[in-house]
Amino acid sequence: MEKIRFYDEAINNFYRGKEILSYPLTAMDIYSQHFDKLCQRLQDVKNLADLAEREKWGYQVPFKDEILKKEHVVVVTDPQLNIVYATQDIFSMNGYRPDEILGKKPKMFQGEKTCKVTAKTISGSIKKLEPFEAVITNYRKDGTTYNCWIQGGPVFDKEGKVVNFIAFEKEVA
Repeated sequence: MEKIRFYDEAINNFYRGKEILSYPLTAMDIYSQHFDKLCQRLQDVKNLADLAEREKWGYQVPFKDEILKKEHVVVVTDPQLNIVYATQDIFSMNGYRPDEILGKKPKMFQGEKTCKVTAKTISGSIKKLEPFEAVITNYRKDGTTYNCWIQGGPVFDKEGKVVNFIAFEKEVA
């Protein structure tokens, strides 16, 4: 609250003597939106940490940096490629809420304009349990396309068994 008091004083000094008698709320609105996103991302980090513990991931996956610093969307599947977790930012990328895609396969984002060669390359890497990186044309919920950069790979437990696949994603030009 101390920072808000200084903010209010600064705004008051700035607008004193001007014809505008109130300060714009947009600054607080922008801050509020950023704060909400940060809270969502922190919740996603906690949820992924819980998933990693539950599935007994054999190594640290840097999902905290991917979410908080790089602002990547994270999608986790089970070994059969059914989506078991997606970060809340997926909605801003493709219009799907995380709960709408749970249990479905990532292929749901593909369509007519998706490059078959790229899709096959990704599929091949997954079958070989190898990491991959690609840009692929995906489809939003409303049917429009977007280019999606994906970096993904298998996640092994402490015994070396694949327990999940994880993908870090971001819309690119």
